[in-house]
Amino acid sequence: MSTENEGTAVPSAPSVPPVPVAAPEGTPASAPGEFSHDQRYPEQPGRSSEPGGAGGFGAPVQASSQPPSQPPSVGSAPDAGWPPPSPPSVQPHYGGGGGSGDTDGSGGGGWGEPPASGPQPSRKRPGGLIAAVLAAALVAGVVGGGVGYWAADRNSDGSVSGGSTTVSAADAPALKREAGSTAAVAGKALPSVVTITAQAQGGDGGTGTGFIYDKQGHILTNNHVVASAADGGDLTATFSNGKEYAAEVVGRAEGYDVAVVKLKDPPAGLKPLALGNSDQVAVGDSTIAIGAPFGLSNTVTTGIISAKNRPVASGDGSSDKNSYMSALQTDASINPGNSGGPLLDARGAVIGMNSAIQPSGGGGGGGGGGGTQAGSVGLGFAIPINQAKNVAEQLIKTGQPVYPVIGATVSMSDGGDGATISGDGAGGGAAVTPDGPAAKAGLKSGDVITKFNDVPIDSGPTLISEIWTHKPGDKIKITYTRDGKESQVEVTLGERKGDTQ
Repeated sequence: MSTENEGTAVPSAPSVPPVPVAAPEGTPASAPGEFSHDQRYPEQPGRSSEPGGAGGFGAPVQASSQPPSQPPSVGSAPDAGWPPPSPPSVQPHYGGGGGSGDTDGSGGGGWGEPPASGPQPSRKRPGGLIAAVLAAALVAGVVGGGVGYWAADRNSDGSVSGGSTTVSAADAPALKREAGSTAAVAGKALPSVVTITAQAQGGDGGTGTGFIYDKQGHILTNNHVVASAADGGDLTATFSNGKEYAAEVVGRAEGYDVAVVKLKDPPAGLKPLALGNSDQVAVGDSTIAIGAPFGLSNTVTTGIISAKNRPVASGDGSSDKNSYMSALQTDASINPGNSGGPLLDARGAVIGMNSAIQPSGGGGGGGGGGGTQAGSVGLGFAIPINQAKNVAEQLIKTGQPVYPVIGATVSMSDGGDGATISGDGAGGGAAVTPDGPAAKAGLKSGDVITKFNDVPIDSGPTLISEIWTHKPGDKIKITYTRDGKESQVEVTLGERKGDTQ
């Protein structure tokens, strides 16, 4: 694989012009210091984001045999599968392996069904934890409402007998939320986050997330969220108030997994999210993720920055191309459908764009996904906003990305000792481009690059992830070994325009 992303395949890991608004003034900066994919579904014209059809949704409700004065007993939903089968294990190629997760549970009778005496045979629960929980909440609401109406209807004058002993909310102290609370930050950010629906001409598509980048209607998201609609498909953006707008792709960067779309008829009063400084993020900083996991729009989760500079190579499984990032790692829950959504700091400034996850086993990365994708295990990866901003400005200005390069092809196999310059380049050409940056610095085939500036390099994907955090023209110190001897050279990064087809 070339550091120029020439197109050599890398196994997909299981799988962010008009100046954006700066971070709010007068607020302290983050402490110094420093993702799958698309949720596929068949063509569904007029598809709503309301969940449904998953295991447990629409499960039959048993009629309650208890008196109306008593709440219905809660047991397990009948006739559904639990526990779910463990998903297949997937090995990410940025290192480590996918674990496996299974959840155990037990339950009693059906909804509103009195407990039976004696031992009961085990009954299956709805397939899928999220579906089971959501179904439980929805069914409980329906049953409770029905019982309440039945009781209230007993009095001919419309009143409820016995009077009320509860205290109304109006009598409780006023609820005051601090300006920096999660609720306050989320409430301010949500109107600037959209759920993106991409529909290909052939009918396939998916959902993901994006956020308002400027007042002209540009939206920042992941390439893999909109790729299916890039060539003649349909693209829509739905705001948190439910209003939907048609959009079009301005530019895509497959290697960076960044895309910019624009509302065709943007409404007045758009409020871009403030952009933070991802270079100042520190491990332990609070994070807030907003997105549409599994199509559930306007979902807010919280966590911390778990690690920085995490080399991640991810792909959506639909092509042999991959994206590379030196990612921010967070334990905020990120699931398929979150891709392209903002990762905020405690002030509400964007520090990253959610792009990929390491699932418990099977499935793709974190984005707009579908199929048999697994969910979050607390390992989410976001493209640092400083990098995403640079790419977005390129796309808005020219419609195509610009990649920094060293002019050498390196091995993309799992390493540990460094990134080895290959013997041959892409298509059988020279591994070190004549008169390119690496050649001018004296690098040769067989050299093993072990450091990029002060960042240790253990493999080809790690090297590319680091190169792409810089800009063409940057001067970099590269440490390498040749015949067992360590040396250091300075390399001025070159450039390549556009994605390799």
